Amino acid sequence: MSTENPTKITVEAIVQAPVERVWDYWTQPEHIKQWNNASEDWHTPHAENDLRAGGAFSSRMEAKDGSFGFDFGGVYDEVSEHERIAYTLGDGRKVAIDFISQGEATRVVETFEAEQTNAVEMQQAGWQAILDNFKKHAEAQG
Repeated sequence: MSTENPTKITVEAIVQAPVERVWDYWTQPEHIKQWNNASEDWHTPHAENDLRAGGAFSSRMEAKDGSFGFDFGGVYDEVSEHERIAYTLGDGRKVAIDFISQGEATRVVETFEAEQTNAVEMQQAGWQAILDNFKKHAEAQG
């Protein structure tokens, strides 16, 4: 990204599950495929995840009707098990996710650098919708 100080957006949710389980649901491809969409008309048919600093990840996100799709991926900069994941997206933007244990619940706080194409509010709403879908998936597994 070319801007010196990119806009940072934060979304968060409290998931009613212990941090170890939340971590597994966030990082395992079979789970990523189940929650990684912002609306019911989208899905993630394929996900790969090499969860380590320097490891890469990729998720194929597509409209269920086949009208549009894209690959969402990057390389991990930091992986602290059950605590933090930080990565750089393919376009150079930075993302960090903190997993904060609150006993039987986990606070998930995700901060990302905004891209320049879409309005900040739209990006925040989209990422929050995905995080809310993650919360729903993780709690349903319990």
